[in-house]
Amino acid sequence: MAKQSHTWQEILSQPETWRATLDAFATAKASLEDFLGQADFDQILVVGCGSTYYLAQTAAATLTGCTRIPGRALPSSELWLFPSVIPTDRTLLLTVSRSGATTETLRALERFREVGAGLAIAITCYPESPLSRQADFALVTPAGQEQSIAQTRSFTSMLLLIQALTAALAGSDGMLERLYGLPDVLESLLSRLGDLPQRLGADQEIEQFFFLGGGPFYGLANEAMLKTKEMSLSYAEAYHILEFRHGPVSMVNDHTLVVGLLSDTGLAEEIRVLKDAKELGARTLALVEESASTCWLAEHVVELRSSLNEWERGPLYLPVVHRLAYHRAVVKGLDPDRPKNLEAVVQL
Repeated sequence: MAKQSHTWQEILSQPETWRATLDAFATAKASLEDFLGQADFDQILVVGCGSTYYLAQTAAATLTGCTRIPGRALPSSELWLFPSVIPTDRTLLLTVSRSGATTETLRALERFREVGAGLAIAITCYPESPLSRQADFALVTPAGQEQSIAQTRSFTSMLLLIQALTAALAGSDGMLERLYGLPDVLESLLSRLGDLPQRLGADQEIEQFFFLGGGPFYGLANEAMLKTKEMSLSYAEAYHILEFRHGPVSMVNDHTLVVGLLSDTGLAEEIRVLKDAKELGARTLALVEESASTCWLAEHVVELRSSLNEWERGPLYLPVVHRLAYHRAVVKGLDPDRPKNLEAVVQL
């Protein structure tokens, strides 16, 4: 598979796409602040499907961590099929969908309306989509639109929109200003990354992948797992990082790659998990803001060097994994643009 595939081009385009996404948010910012000023809520429910459910997990953690407004993530189908889970008082709903046409998310919004729980914001890549039209407010990143089935730039672009929304809810112009630096940081990261993702992705001695993350990075670990499965049909799992010791570590052998999406808050304990895995024979990769004195305990280390806190730098972790999964697919003779048994939009 030549590197002219849609997936590869969309992976490469992320710095430019992020800039366009942040510009789109700047255009919408005043209207968003007016909308939020009239909204009456004290909790936030975030829903999505597949990749966007994992984005919802990241969003709920980030919103809670930065605004102290309680956030909760659910698959859209849970909200649709099990309405008793819906908070019924003063709830803001965030519906996340790349296409804005996913049946389960549209039905989740309908169910939310039926119980009269509150207002809804759509996060999507398509301004004229059903979800954009039916929500009370839409934050849209047209630049995140993709031709490939597996989400790459759409996911990170919608994550940026959610982070910018978080900054607005927190009243933090400083956070928003720092987010505007992310495209340049990504370009710097990629210039230093070299061929490490290609080498790891092409290493067919690796037979299973474990992606570990906590706090704001657990949802991203799940998305890394999903991208590896979708693109390369490889065995991959994701866990809260210290939970890896509670059973999953029994799977570790010398054909395992354990990838840690490391935080600031839990760094000392998280790196010990990678050390344990390494001692059991696993290959290990640490994605970390800066190499602390303990990071030599991982075999491979990628430093992000963002100068951002753990709530702000999340989008930087995924382009590394996107490359790894892409090269894994190529070496296996698969077409990353057309994952097996999948469609771009699930419509029932």
